[in-house]
Parts: sequence; C-alpha cells; structure tokens
Amino acid sequence: MSVRHPIVAITGSSGAGTTSVTRTFESIFRREGVAAAVIEGDSFHRYDRAEMKRAAAEIDPKEKPHFSHFGEEANLFDELETLFRTYSETGTGRSRKYLHNDEEAAPWDQPAGTFTPWADLPPSELLFYEGLHGGVKTDTIDVSRYPDLLIGVVPVINLEWIQKIHRDRSTRGYSTAAVTDVILGRMHDYVHYICPQFTRTHINFQRVPVVDTSDPFIARTIPSADESLVVIRFSNPRGFDFPYLLSMLHDSFMSRANTLVVPGGKMELAMQLIFTPMILRLLERRRQQRAA
Repeated sequence: MSVRHPIVAITGSSGAGTTSVTRTFESIFRREGVAAAVIEGDSFHRYDRAEMKRAAAEIDPKEKPHFSHFGEEANLFDELETLFRTYSETGTGRSRKYLHNDEEAAPWDQPAGTFTPWADLPPSELLFYEGLHGGVKTDTIDVSRYPDLLIGVVPVINLEWIQKIHRDRSTRGYSTAAVTDVILGRMHDYVHYICPQFTRTHINFQRVPVVDTSDPFIARTIPSADESLVVIRFSNPRGFDFPYLLSMLHDSFMSRANTLVVPGGKMELAMQLIFTPMILRLLERRRQQRAA
C-alpha cells in the first residue's frame, strides 16, 4: 500500500463481470477528474494467443495436467508484482496491452491475439488494475499486499459460467462445447489461484440470480440485473455509513454486520456510492502527503 501512489485493483475470473465494474470506475474517474493509469490483467499473460496454443499442445498432460490462463505457468506474476511494487514506490512502471480482437489490433497494425510493446505508464494519480490476478499470492510473490483498494467480483459459479459461455460464443465464435472444455481445463487453477484471492479483498461483489440456473450449459439467456441480487461483503465494515447506503439503495438490507444485499439493478449505484468517497479519500491522502 502507498499513500503517495495508490493502487486500485479489480480481480475476478473470466466471465465474472469485471469489465462492467471497470466501466463504473472509469465513470467515477471522468466525473471526479482523476488521472488513472489503467492496466489490463491480460497484459501479463506469458503467451500470446498462438504461443498459448503451441505451449498447450507441447505440454505432456501427465507431467503438467493443469495448464491454463488462471495458473502461474501461463502468467508473468513476477512482472505484475514488480509493476505494483514499483508504482507504489515511485508512481511509475511499465506495461503493455493484449489485443483481443481485430478492432483493438487495427490501430497497432498487429494481428489480434498479440501484445503491444512494453511501454512506460503515463503520468497518473493512481494505478487501476482489472484482471484475473489483482490479489494473487504464491510461495514466491504476493501481489495482494500492494493494492490500497482490492475488489473482488464473484458471481455464483453457475452465473459466471453462463456469462462466459455467452460472451465467448458471441464475441469469439467459440462453440458451447469448446467453452465447456476451457472451463473444465481451468478448474484446478480456478480453485488454487482465483478463489483464494477473495479472502484477501477489501470488498466483494457477488451477483446471485433469483431464476433457475441449474444447468448453465444450456441456458439461453443471461439472467438480467432485475433477476438478481448483489451480495456486497466488506472485510472491515468500520467507516461505512450503512444507514445512508440503505436509504439510498431502496429494497436493500443487511444480511450480516458486514454484508449489504442490494437489488441487481442497483449494483452500479451501490458502487458509485461506496467507491467515490473511497477514491477521493485516497487522493486527498496523496495530496496531503505530497504537500508535506
């Protein structure tokens, strides 16, 4: 953690909805005039798309039965930790961008599925990370110790799979069977690298559908916001004005002393109400420290 150079990290699995949360933060940054250096977690994959396919084909499944984008072997955890540490100390660092599709790749004159060159971060007031590993910790690295605000996005597992299946079919042209194979292949790393992060977060957002999602592999539609509740868990509830939040978020309630439940359609409003003052406090601390 750093007073002078704060870090905000959103962490969640593929299909969890972290991109939607990022849009809410971008709205806060625009409205409050915050200069944020935005980092995408995919930038710290070890392999581009073609290299990942080759690496997976060359691995002996008997020697390494678990190889996925969720795990350590397919990612640059050391470089991610170095970025967080360097930024927390100096407000600088280096990153790159993963080009997911032709639209993203066109300005770079590169194929989709490749990385842009490493480059210095622009001047900024805070670092904002969104990806799979904002709170990852292993025997040798600990990314989770650096964010001043670490947020988990964790829909119940069937909903997460429904969202991933629909996204990968519509935007990447995958079949349901192909996405199912990916989900199965990642399960070991999901349990060992993704799930443990949510015990290290400061706040978790978990969307819970109130419609039947018993078989996510045949679901025709993604449950809408109005067909969901959002469970918001605060690791430390001190300092939050829950009576105010309840008055602003109608039909919400406290299920535990540290847990607020809101209608799914009010998730973005809840984020605006919770995170705007937190961001402003981080920046005020930064300005006071720099002025001292």
